[in-house]
Amino acid sequence: MHKVLIANRGEIACRIIRTCKSIGFSTVAVYSEADKNSQYVVLADEAYLIGAPPVRESYLNSKKIIEIAERSKADIVHPGYGLLAENSHFASLVEAAGLIWVGPSPSTISVMGDKGKAREIARQADVSILPGSPAISSSSLSSLSTFSKQLDFPLLIKATGGGGGIGMRSVGNEAKLFETAKTVSELAERLFGDGSIFLEHHVDDARHIEVQVFGLGDGRVFHLGDRECSIQRRFQKVVEEAPAPRIPANVRSEMADSACRLAASQNYSGAGTVEFILDVKNNSFYFLEMNTRIQVEHPTTEMISKQDIVYLQLMQAIGEKPQNLIDDPPCLSGHAIECRLYAEKPEKNFIPSPGHLKVLKLPRPSDAIRIEASYTEGDTITPFYDPMIAKIISFGEDRSHAIQKMLSALEQCQIEDVATNLALLKAILKDPAFKDARANTTYLEQNITTLMGL
Repeated sequence: MHKVLIANRGEIACRIIRTCKSIGFSTVAVYSEADKNSQYVVLADEAYLIGAPPVRESYLNSKKIIEIAERSKADIVHPGYGLLAENSHFASLVEAAGLIWVGPSPSTISVMGDKGKAREIARQADVSILPGSPAISSSSLSSLSTFSKQLDFPLLIKATGGGGGIGMRSVGNEAKLFETAKTVSELAERLFGDGSIFLEHHVDDARHIEVQVFGLGDGRVFHLGDRECSIQRRFQKVVEEAPAPRIPANVRSEMADSACRLAASQNYSGAGTVEFILDVKNNSFYFLEMNTRIQVEHPTTEMISKQDIVYLQLMQAIGEKPQNLIDDPPCLSGHAIECRLYAEKPEKNFIPSPGHLKVLKLPRPSDAIRIEASYTEGDTITPFYDPMIAKIISFGEDRSHAIQKMLSALEQCQIEDVATNLALLKAILKDPAFKDARANTTYLEQNITTLMGL
C-alpha cells in the first residue's frame, strides 16, 4: 500500500487526503505549531510537527519534510499548490531520497518557473506571446529605458521567478518605470532569491483564461477544458468558472491546442495549467505562464469533466497511466463557479482579517454544491498563512443555473467575529457585468466602491 506525505496544509491537504482514502493510500500530514488542531491534521492517518508557525521554519523546510517522509516510511510526496509545489530544488530532493514526486520533472518545474525561459519555450512551440523584454538583473535596472522604448505603455513589470500574482506591477508611463521596477526587483529578491525582472506589454481590456492540461510524460497531452479567472484582486483570483463564457468556438479550440502543444514540447507529466491573456477587443490570446502543479480552482474543472484530478496525479506518479483519459477523453458538460471565501476586509484594500471563528456555517454539500475547507466553527485564523476560509463551488446545467446555485449557497453562509469578503462575493454574482460575462481583469479594481456600497 502506498503512503502519501502531503507537503502542504489547509484545504488542499484535506482535498488530497480525501482522494487518498478513496483509493486506499494512507496519508501523512505535516503541521506547524499554529496548525496543530487543524482539520487536515485530524483527517490524516499520521501527523508530524514540523516547526514554528512562520513558513520558513515549517512548510518551506525541505530538509525536515524529507526527514519526516523517511521516518514515516512514506513513498510518495504530494506538494499541493503554493509553498514548495513549484520548487524544483525540493522536487529534486524528493527524488534523490528515492521518493515519488507527484508532478512534472524538476527540470520542467525549473524552466517553466522562469518566466523568461517559459516565454521562449512558448514561442518555440508556436504559442503567441506578448511583446516583452529579456530578463533584466537587479544590477542592470539602468537599462530599463532601452527596452521600454521598444514597447508600448502600459507595461507589466514581472519577476522572472514570480507566480500566483506575486511579483507583478503595472506601470503607465516612463516616469514611474524605474521606481516600480526597483520595488518589484527588491520584492522578488526577498521572496524568490532572484531580483531579475522583465517587461511585458500590458493589455488594458483583458480576460485571464487558463487551460487545464494533463500530460503522460511521453508527448501525449490531454486537456480538460478552460477556466475564466478574470475577477482578481492584486493579480490573485477571487471568482473562477469553467468553462470560460463568451469565447468563440474557434478561439477556444486554438487556445486548448496551444496549451497542449506547449506541454507536449516538454514531455509534460501530470496536471498543469497554461494561463493566457485574452484581448477582449479582438479575441487574440497570448501565453502568460504555466503552473506546474494543481490549481486552487481545479474543482471547477472536476465538476464539468467528472474527473478527479488528484487521482489522475497519483496514478501518473506511480506509473499507472490514467487509462480513462487515453481510452475515453472526458466530455465536458454543465457549468461550475468557484468563490473563494476569505477572511479579509475588501473595503480596506483586502487586508487580511485573522481571528476566532465564533460562528462558521457553510452550505450543505450536494450534487450542485461542493465545499473545500479546513476550518470549522471555533477555529482560529492565524496571521501566518493565506486567509482563505473555504472554497464554495456550484454546478448547474448551464451558467445561469450555476449562478443561481452559488447565490443560494452564499446566502447560507454565516460567519461571526471575523471580517470576510462574503458581501462582496454576493455583490459580484448579482452584478450585471458578471451575469453578462463582461468582467475583465480590472473589473474588481474599478468597481469595488460600487460593489461594496461605499
